[in-house]
Amino acid sequence: MSKDAEVTRTLLVQAARRRFAFDGYRATTVRDIAADAGVNVALINRYFVSKEGLFRACLDRVVRDLGAVERPAPDPERTLRDLIGHVVRSPTDEDSMQLMLLLRSSGDDGADAIRRETLRRYAERLAGAVGGEVTDDLLVRAEIALAVVLGMTMLRTSTQVEPLASADHDAVAVPLDDALRALLTGGTGH
Repeated sequence: MSKDAEVTRTLLVQAARRRFAFDGYRATTVRDIAADAGVNVALINRYFVSKEGLFRACLDRVVRDLGAVERPAPDPERTLRDLIGHVVRSPTDEDSMQLMLLLRSSGDDGADAIRRETLRRYAERLAGAVGGEVTDDLLVRAEIALAVVLGMTMLRTSTQVEPLASADHDAVAVPLDDALRALLTGGTGH
């Protein structure tokens, strides 16, 4: 793919994430997204096939940005550090948009199915990153850990619940590490 095509794809994903997050899936049109990105609407079909394909690309990007990467071997320490790092980093509008994409009901069955699939895939990657073989028990624990991370991030960013929103790194990281470690590895680090 050419550099211009990659730039265009990135602009479309960024514009779509904003629109989907604030206006919702159903109310967002491909014309709105193309106008926001400053490109021809036909490029959405060229790069993503459809509005649904663009929505999927937005959620795939969210999973990458939240650190759900596949690792060659389980690495619980790095995985926990990455998850905790996401929660304690300074909240940004970008974080809020990502969460709204993952958490907001769209009213569209196709979009909701993509959202469920994305969250399930993220939990599967998380389970594999900490435990290797993904059992039903570990997957449930990973889904609970994901709920904790998403909830904490939402409380710190879009809803800005105090004192959590302005708590310093250690005030958040230490108890979060204990909770995630207990969920994902069966122990505590402290």
